[in-house]
Amino acid sequence: MKKLIIALSALAIITSCTKEPADVTPSKTVETKTNFLFKQYYDGVEVLSQDFGSKQYTNAKGTMHTISKLQYLVSNITLHKVDGSEVNLGGYNLINLDMPLSRYYTPMNEIPAGTYSAVSLTFGFNEADNITGEYLDLNAASWAWPMMIGGGYHFMKFEGMFMDNTSNMKGFAFHNGTASKVNSDGSRTAEANHFRVKLWDYEGGFTIEEGDNTTIDINMNLAEWFKNPITWNLDDLHIMLMPNYQAQKMINQNGRSVFSLGQTSKN
Repeated sequence: MKKLIIALSALAIITSCTKEPADVTPSKTVETKTNFLFKQYYDGVEVLSQDFGSKQYTNAKGTMHTISKLQYLVSNITLHKVDGSEVNLGGYNLINLDMPLSRYYTPMNEIPAGTYSAVSLTFGFNEADNITGEYLDLNAASWAWPMMIGGGYHFMKFEGMFMDNTSNMKGFAFHNGTASKVNSDGSRTAEANHFRVKLWDYEGGFTIEEGDNTTIDINMNLAEWFKNPITWNLDDLHIMLMPNYQAQKMINQNGRSVFSLGQTSKN
């Protein structure tokens, strides 16, 4: 009888310790998506590919011109939080107005929720990233910068026609990349020619919350390439700019004012 009572007690203990597993529902992942939309303007007038070859613009020197091509590369986009911390997204994007979807760039990694005060980017590639032949998509896009003037890749191809000082129409090719200086012995020395800009949100910053689908506009004012701080004379500098060291440094100077932060929208 004693043995039976012990056995029953043990069974009761085992039974009381064996419970139905709790119903564990896996937590739902909330996707936070952030996109960048690159928009182009000419002193406030938006420039689209359908304007190519037909719409006329007047630059700071008073020269009338059209646009037939606009392609440019940006890299290492970074978001700056109001607390001073940064989120570097890395990567790059080649914007080509003939391919409207290229104006949209969605980084691979999500951007943490928070309030941000600015966006910074590199125009072109920095020295560490500007490696000849490194990027298959850029090679396929004929984006290489000639080895004889420094190699790597283009930063921009901006082309069109302009009315010269004899009232004739001529083509211009405003191409930017590595700057190559001619030495006294005829050899060349290449210099990095990228620049980095920080674009502030002067409306008090923008907030990204978990689950948001946010689009941040990055605006380029094409007129600035011809006016600030150097008033560009297309009669003198319209072709053969790629091997022209001084022209490349001038483009670099004028480029620092072309970008601004546009609106931020939630989709």
